[in-house]
Amino acid sequence: MISIEHIKKLKLVSAPKMQELLGRFFLYPNYSIFSKVDISIHGIENIPKDKNVIFAMNHTDRYNYWPFQYKLWSTKQFPFTTVWVKEKYYKNAILGKILDLCNLIPVPSMKYIIEESFAKKFGRRIQAEEYTAIKDAIQNKVNAGKALAEKGSEAALQFYESFVEYIGTHYKTFMQTVARLSREAVLKKNLNIIIFPEGTRGQKLGQGKTGMAQLAINTNTPIVPVGCNNSDKIYSGNLPFAGKGSILYRVGEMLSFEGKLKEYSINEKFQLFSDESKIKYKERFEALTGVVMENINNLIDTQYKK
Repeated sequence: MISIEHIKKLKLVSAPKMQELLGRFFLYPNYSIFSKVDISIHGIENIPKDKNVIFAMNHTDRYNYWPFQYKLWSTKQFPFTTVWVKEKYYKNAILGKILDLCNLIPVPSMKYIIEESFAKKFGRRIQAEEYTAIKDAIQNKVNAGKALAEKGSEAALQFYESFVEYIGTHYKTFMQTVARLSREAVLKKNLNIIIFPEGTRGQKLGQGKTGMAQLAINTNTPIVPVGCNNSDKIYSGNLPFAGKGSILYRVGEMLSFEGKLKEYSINEKFQLFSDESKIKYKERFEALTGVVMENINNLIDTQYKK
């Protein structure tokens, strides 16, 4: 799990050298020499060249943003991208360093933080009822210690209140860093951001989470829906080597707050990813997310549709 000190030191750059190196010396040979991968982007004209956007893409496999990044980079017409990726990939120190150099933004999962912190503190895997009680306590639903004591959990006796407070503080601090980096990406660093609204991988399009909508509204950044097709067959395993075949990305019409997203604008300032804004603007965040997910659904082949 990434330390608070680590995430606070993260910085983005407008032209990440590691992305160029990977593109030239890893992805190019993989796609053009060894495996012959045909990458097509239909609707590339929908991507603006004079403003930064959030790409909202379905998440079929571990690497399905790589061919998209590579194809955009190879045109030399668009800004570099950063990507929201799961914090758990930074558990490996070497991989974490590479991800940092690639200009990516780690986004924490409350579940992962609870599980990892629990294992570190108590020396064992968390049980289902313990996880539920801690999560509910962080969300101010119940008192974790009381709930676990009622279930007879031994861990309930080991300073759960301080543990819950630690988890909550760590998560909020982490999300403040995600907010800072994401705002800098589109407002200062001339970067586009790739976000998987589902938050996890799956062949079928899942339910979208609202983080993307919160960021878009907070920064007034347009959203460009992208449907990824066939990447899961090219990247069929966990290794980062593409097999032979073709990948098709369909890019939909840009959704802006001067156009189709106008009704979801928020004219007052709000703290990005805060509990207060999530409660106050819950319906608006969810509605915008629904619009984007429907647009993605229209851009993917039948086997990927929800």
